[in-house]
Amino acid sequence: MSAFNVAKFGGTSVADFAAMSRCSAIIENNPQTKLVVSSACSGVTNLLVELANGIAEPEQRAQIITQIAEIHHTIIDQLAEPTQVEKDVHAILDVVKSCAEAASFQSSKKLTDHLVACGELMSTHILAQLMRERGVNAVRFDIRDVLRTDDNYGKAEPQLNEISALAQEKLTPLCQQHVVITQGFIGSDEQGITTTLGRGGSDYSAALIAEAVQASGLEIWTDVPGIYSTDPRIAPHAKPIPEISFSEASEMANFGAKILHPSTLLPALRDGIPVFVGSSKEPEKGGTWIRQEVESAPQFRALALRSNQTMVTLHSANMFQTYGFLAKVFEILAKHKISVDLITTSEISVSLTLDKTDTSGGSPELPQAVKDELQDLCTVKVEHDLSLVALIGNQMENRGYAKQVFGVLDNFNLRMICYGASDHNLCFLVDSSSAKEVIQHLHAELFE
Repeated sequence: MSAFNVAKFGGTSVADFAAMSRCSAIIENNPQTKLVVSSACSGVTNLLVELANGIAEPEQRAQIITQIAEIHHTIIDQLAEPTQVEKDVHAILDVVKSCAEAASFQSSKKLTDHLVACGELMSTHILAQLMRERGVNAVRFDIRDVLRTDDNYGKAEPQLNEISALAQEKLTPLCQQHVVITQGFIGSDEQGITTTLGRGGSDYSAALIAEAVQASGLEIWTDVPGIYSTDPRIAPHAKPIPEISFSEASEMANFGAKILHPSTLLPALRDGIPVFVGSSKEPEKGGTWIRQEVESAPQFRALALRSNQTMVTLHSANMFQTYGFLAKVFEILAKHKISVDLITTSEISVSLTLDKTDTSGGSPELPQAVKDELQDLCTVKVEHDLSLVALIGNQMENRGYAKQVFGVLDNFNLRMICYGASDHNLCFLVDSSSAKEVIQHLHAELFE
């Protein structure tokens, strides 16, 4: 295991000059931090996705590109030596302009990846220069030279053996001599074409890189001081969690806790790398350590909320006491690369939620071609505007928990209740309009 530490900074942590300066101070205060993974500046990825979706009106495109340029120039203008960084950022903005124009004629996932990757490419030029000006021996590295993926644009799969070999060859030696600043979220396929790991993928890529260089630790710096019992913006009495197990944190991430990307912990878990989550705005407040083993394992640990859920209900009398119906359903979904999240069944119907993994926004959709094939087997009902509530804990099979949980939710319409696959979570769907109120009621009963 390497002696050095990997630190990842999210978009709000590199939002402006003051935020980047705080990042630099955090790195300076830990001599073991030799590898820094940065997101795009706050708000930039959303603007790039908007361009990637295709905007026909040239003036509207120009307005968004100007907005992106201004976000970066506001930081560049405060550098002592901005000349080279300005040239580098302008070169990337030229790429943004040409890609946005191409997307206005025909958008594609491949073009989208090339376009949205520009946010991280720009932010890391600026962060590396700012740190050099503060006296840090910093060098920028293009992670696309190491983070090899397949060509499934929008949600590319990492090629672990290649990443490990390339990291040992190109990245680890560099970290011996410098503090290396690189990008999250992006990679490249075997042709060298830019790919992305999907929305929120910068956490995941940081963990993949930490695994590849066999880091001693991974720090995730965001805008909140660690993991809480739920989102404090929803429940003001949410409590910080000093230490949490990989299993619990993985469930929280998977079920919507925005502090971590769902895949983040897998590489760290494989290599036994402890993960720290803290606030770059208030590092003195500490944060949450995620470890393999923890001292405390309460029955109820936290509540998570995931919005923009799509539920598909398939109904057919032919399901009753017959073989192979579900196999046919999942064969169709697999053929069209539709990822399923939750599933419940009855004698003549099955309900499932669609997983959202790519870089586009909004709720996941069931493509018409998939719907048409499914309708040859059964009736298909698609519902949007739902939210997933997940209760995370330990040994939740113990008696008494159900009354405590559902007793406070009499006035809410609960859909698709799922429990049993893991003793770490209980989850269900609710209407999005009542989701925050459900979280507030449950938190008051279980945690306050």
